[in-house]
Amino acid sequence: MVSGSGVSARRVVVDARHHMLGRLASIVAKELLNGQRVVVVRCEEMCISGGLVRQKMKYLRFLRKRMNTKPSHGPIHFRAPSRIFWRTVRGMIPHKTPRGEAALARLKAFEGVPPPYDRTKRMVIPDALKVLRLQPGHRYCLLGELSKEVGWNYHETIKVRFVTIDHSGCHL
Repeated sequence: MVSGSGVSARRVVVDARHHMLGRLASIVAKELLNGQRVVVVRCEEMCISGGLVRQKMKYLRFLRKRMNTKPSHGPIHFRAPSRIFWRTVRGMIPHKTPRGEAALARLKAFEGVPPPYDRTKRMVIPDALKVLRLQPGHRYCLLGELSKEVGWNYHETIKVRFVTIDHSGCHL
């Protein structure tokens, strides 16, 4: 998965639990541009450095941005954690070119672990792990909590549906 590692699986499944959002997104973006297919699961348990209140204020400022003449033309403000991650990766890819568009098509992101991927081996990216990248004592918040605060309505549904998967994943 990581560039130069020689791993060239047909499809790599990454468990995003306790990974930092930007660091994971940059690694995934690089792999997508290199032609790798990437599936990211459990996006709601991804971490963002900075406390919840600070991140919520930042996201609410982003939600106020809109087109003056016709707001439905954009920007589109996603609330779901998987779509927030997708948009973060999109910002790291030249998505308006054919190469970038093809790279973005190779990315799939999900909340929880949906059925086709619950039996496959899931990777952990050490370069993006919170325990290795965030200094002890620094504040962080979970992407799912932030999404819940800004208008995502399925936090409890995902938590109940995928409660049994918490300790069943295979980690490399």
